[in-house]
Amino acid sequence: MTHSSTVSRGAAMMALLSLAIGSFGIGMTEFVVMGLLPNIAQDLLPVQWALSSEEAIGQSGVLVSLYALGVVIGAPTIAGVVARFPRHRVMLGLAIALTVFNALTVFMPTFGLVGASRLLAGLPHGAYFGIGALVAADVLGPGKRAQGVAFILTGLTVANVVGVPLGTFLGQQWGWRTAFLVVAVVFALAAVSIAAFVPKHPGEPGRTLRSELGVFRVGQVWLTLGIGAIGFGGFFAVYSFIAPLVTDVAGSPEWAVPIVLVIVGLGMTVGNLLGGYMADRDLRRTLVFGMGAMVVVLVLLALLSFQIVVLAVLAFGMGLVSSVLSPAIQTRLMDVAGDNQSIAAAMNHSALNIGNSLGAFLGGTVIGLGWGFTAPAWTGAVLALVGLGILTIAYRAERVALAA
Repeated sequence: MTHSSTVSRGAAMMALLSLAIGSFGIGMTEFVVMGLLPNIAQDLLPVQWALSSEEAIGQSGVLVSLYALGVVIGAPTIAGVVARFPRHRVMLGLAIALTVFNALTVFMPTFGLVGASRLLAGLPHGAYFGIGALVAADVLGPGKRAQGVAFILTGLTVANVVGVPLGTFLGQQWGWRTAFLVVAVVFALAAVSIAAFVPKHPGEPGRTLRSELGVFRVGQVWLTLGIGAIGFGGFFAVYSFIAPLVTDVAGSPEWAVPIVLVIVGLGMTVGNLLGGYMADRDLRRTLVFGMGAMVVVLVLLALLSFQIVVLAVLAFGMGLVSSVLSPAIQTRLMDVAGDNQSIAAAMNHSALNIGNSLGAFLGGTVIGLGWGFTAPAWTGAVLALVGLGILTIAYRAERVALAA
């Protein structure tokens, strides 16, 4: 292997592709559970399902929250501990851990144990994306940081076009555990590819967990994390319960759920590539546009999702604007973090998965209260509006600091 800064363009693309395979697996394991919540609830919560399928689906949403909690816990701790180690070896170790923990989900027999396996599967998520983003940014060179981040995230968005709908279909046809078996195989392939193609990439031998945690003394880091944690929760409030939105609200058959998931994934793929391009040119406007557009799209979803074609169009828009935000928030964190790059890059995914957990929890709560399956869209619009407010505060504080 050679150092990432000396590799040819072809070798660099193979390295990025290898990392993207892992991000494809992460996208699949994180999101496939959402389309399969009714199937999981019926299998693992039979008593609750018999009493009320709506309440059982709402309760099964905790699996989404447990995965997100794993990301929140794992991102800062793992990224901080491994900052001093060679990054190519760290990425290989994370891919192996993801393989093992997702395989556990296939075999755990009870709801509680499946929940534990989801928590474990979430632990390496943030560190994988965060450290992978640093490798990608180095491979592509100056002036293309956001595009490097976007390339890694492309695996995640493509997972929403191909992996999540396919996993949802397989889970509906042959049992929900089949989807997680496919996930484990994807991570095994990622581990092999990383070992073969990711070049040597040194860590920072002088960094320690204590020094990395210094990032939390930076006020702008907290504000940026808040944008992701609360604002992005709007997307997850809706996406976590996309299956009943399609079947119960729009009145479509179950086979339409994977199709809508493909449409969301297409929007995410387009938005991710667009967001990387936009963020390298004007990061501030990209963030403002993405968060403002999220508010508008979620309000329209709440009002107009009773017809499947309209729902599909708005689902594409929801995926697009959410993924415009993702590389932009990641780049913003890298800008305000100073020397604490490893933990800051990973913390982006902690923030987004706090949003995942918050959105899924609040969406499940309003459904459980009997407010219907459109209630999560209203909840999501409020969360996105709060995120826009935090973004405004962050830039205002930055202007004041510069003027002082």
